[in-house]
Amino acid sequence: MTTTYETQRLNFERLSAEEQLERSRRFLTQMRTRRTVRMFSREGVPFEVIENAIMTAATAPSGANQQPWTFVVVENAEMKRRIREAAEAEEKESYEQRMSAEWLAALAPLGTDWHKPHLEDAPYLIVVFRQAYGLKHDPATGEMVKIKHYYSEESVGIAVGMLLASLHLAGLATLTHTPSPMGFLSEILQRPANERPFVLIPVGYPAEDATVPVISKKPLDEILVRFR
Repeated sequence: MTTTYETQRLNFERLSAEEQLERSRRFLTQMRTRRTVRMFSREGVPFEVIENAIMTAATAPSGANQQPWTFVVVENAEMKRRIREAAEAEEKESYEQRMSAEWLAALAPLGTDWHKPHLEDAPYLIVVFRQAYGLKHDPATGEMVKIKHYYSEESVGIAVGMLLASLHLAGLATLTHTPSPMGFLSEILQRPANERPFVLIPVGYPAEDATVPVISKKPLDEILVRFR
């Protein structure tokens, strides 16, 4: 079967080898300063910065270009309080009942526990939802019909990575938080049945006295495999 689709000329800037190296080195240097932060200032952040980061995330590739993501931004103090209380309840249960000794040992060097004050301190919470399937209105029947989504988890994961990079380059701190289970986010934020919580990201400036654990990243020879 032949399918006809519309195309347009690719808008692509060919860089010199020198410029390629300079840009890649500069980006690497900037991203190496990114850290997961759990201590936030309550100082406000211009909302346009958040909008721009979300629009950047929305440029991510996705299966069949279905763009299966929704970004919910929470700055309302009461909603943040409700999210914190629900997240802490789930995390307390996890730390005290659900997590294995091996899992707790893996987390120990990071100093984490079930207390999540950053969910109220950060000026914004970005909750990313994955659209497990699409919904489309059928004019013939007047009903909403399901649209199968392809590679939705991979697509949203890529978008989240781009979101984190954009926020970091804009001078903001972030945390990726995935309380388990996360169904309370759907309820509090009144999301439709086709959306699944994917990650909760507090965003803002770090507190003046913010600290982070001493960690290291794997060296290149442990993560890169090259065939020549």
